[in-house]
Amino acid sequence: METKSGFSDESEDENIHDNWSVRSEREIEVIKNQYRKLSETTLIQRDLDSFEPQLKKQAIERFKLLSWLAKDLGTKGWTPKNIEPLLDKYINKFDMDRPSTRTVNRWYKAYRESHGDIKSLVNRHHDKGSKEPKIKGDEAFYWQAVERLLQAERPSVARAYEYYKDSITLANETIVSGSIPIVSYKTFHKRVKKIPPYTVAFEQLGKYLADKLFRYYSSHKPPTRILERVEIDHTPLDLVLLDDELFVPLGRPYLTMLIDVFSGCIIGFHLGFLAPSYVSVSKAIIHAVKPKDYIHDLDIVFENEWLCQGKIECLVVDNGAEFWSESLDNACIEANIRIQYNSVRKPWLKPFIERSFGVINECFLDVIPGKTFSNILEKDEYDVSQHAVMRFSTFVEEFHRWIVDVHNASMDSKGKRVPNYYWKKGCDALPPLAMMKDELDYFSLIMGVLEKRALTEKGIQFKELFYNSQALSDYRKEYPQTTESRIKTIKIDPDDLSHIFVYLEELSGYLKLPCNDPVGYTHKLSLHQHIVILRAHKKFMSDQVNPESLARARMALHDRIAEEQDELARSRSKNRFKAKRLKKQAGFANIGSDKKGTIKLDELKVSMGEKKVKNAEMKQPLTLWDNVLKDLDDE
Repeated sequence: METKSGFSDESEDENIHDNWSVRSEREIEVIKNQYRKLSETTLIQRDLDSFEPQLKKQAIERFKLLSWLAKDLGTKGWTPKNIEPLLDKYINKFDMDRPSTRTVNRWYKAYRESHGDIKSLVNRHHDKGSKEPKIKGDEAFYWQAVERLLQAERPSVARAYEYYKDSITLANETIVSGSIPIVSYKTFHKRVKKIPPYTVAFEQLGKYLADKLFRYYSSHKPPTRILERVEIDHTPLDLVLLDDELFVPLGRPYLTMLIDVFSGCIIGFHLGFLAPSYVSVSKAIIHAVKPKDYIHDLDIVFENEWLCQGKIECLVVDNGAEFWSESLDNACIEANIRIQYNSVRKPWLKPFIERSFGVINECFLDVIPGKTFSNILEKDEYDVSQHAVMRFSTFVEEFHRWIVDVHNASMDSKGKRVPNYYWKKGCDALPPLAMMKDELDYFSLIMGVLEKRALTEKGIQFKELFYNSQALSDYRKEYPQTTESRIKTIKIDPDDLSHIFVYLEELSGYLKLPCNDPVGYTHKLSLHQHIVILRAHKKFMSDQVNPESLARARMALHDRIAEEQDELARSRSKNRFKAKRLKKQAGFANIGSDKKGTIKLDELKVSMGEKKVKNAEMKQPLTLWDNVLKDLDDE
């Protein structure tokens, strides 16, 4: 599978035969044996140990008896006259009934004709009898019953047999001479049990689950150094968290996490309430490569250091839309990070991150009040919102503690490694490439959201905002632009729209452009907040979009949110408010592991000059606040 960056999906089985020239003959033979089909495989004949213990013991006793007889007979013939006295002499030495001379001769003949193969002395009662069905003529009715048995509803064998028997009974009524035989339920059940398991799973569960149940699971080639292979994925945590100041339930946060396969260390994460996107992916990657010295500024004491930092070599992702973004593709090319895309619906191809999510839910979240349940039967009468007690910021701190002092410092479940020890061992052998401060700033730049916009006399326009500066004006004066060259590459910081970066081809560098924002609208404004405010602005004003009207819409939006927050703070009952609405407010407030932990808004300071706007005028278009909130998760 070819990606936009030219990287290939290395997880597909059909790619295992690539680059034969760089493999040894032994490696080639091993791979061929792994992927050779059963119909193409030559089986090794069975040995004595493959028989039942009783049959195995019986064959050995017969071999010992024949050995004693052959020793005494020498060159004499194996006649009844010669064998009878020897049987009387030796039979008590063996755990068997006294055989007849004819039986002894039959054993000896079989042993000799097999060229001394002891398996020829094993009783073959299990091979006796005809393998053909005794009753014929009912095949069509049998397979009709099987088709009903293999339906997705999975009826019982007894019901399928009833259908089989009734169908034949009705058919026999129309036959002039003779009749179609009906097998017993026991025989019918034996036939059903011989149906290939894959066929049953395919019909009842579908191809995906059938392939998953019966596919060949090969192992990954293990990495030889830290950060050679890093897995990343998202999951909603099974826990409801509270607002830091209002103490209302915000809902379940999304966790984006990276884990190093060589050491098993968790190397970075991002926690927030917005659905997984390129923004959460970029924040998690930036957090992973940066030094973790900041943990000493948290209000908790750590027993260990978070050692993980450095440049990632290969990033293993699934086929989520956020991983197929052009921004991620280009950023990883720029940072020299190779992306490996796993096949669709095959999470076992990145087992370490999937297992880590399970460990977090089972070991870390299991004892925290406010835990949710994936199984409705496990939930019973447990009210998640009523039992939630942990604030968002507290959880972020304790999650840091769990990563640093528990997960990375503990032995894995198989007792094979301690992540921190393996990380130190890997660093001693081949330390990863660390990034200096200017490199980290540059890395944050290239991980920004990628867009293409036209350069005009007004500068660069993005989402109804204009970005310009004197330096950009000087650039336009000096370098002529064509229709093609005026389309510029820009990078956006999704957490701060007060500026963007525009790439100037002639100067081979990015120019930082401030927003033309005389009223301070874009101060600490995130991309998600701006998109939501634009929607509110369309309700507020249908005329030409301008910063002043955006400022009025933002003030009205903040006032309405503040009113709801006051109502939440005054209420003693958490059940009055919908968790979905609070979770949307958490996303709008940009709550994240690198940000504040409350939906309570800061005081909005917007300069409106001499213009005065009545509160009634600002609030009137937003009376249907739910119409705005319901769209918060759409982007």
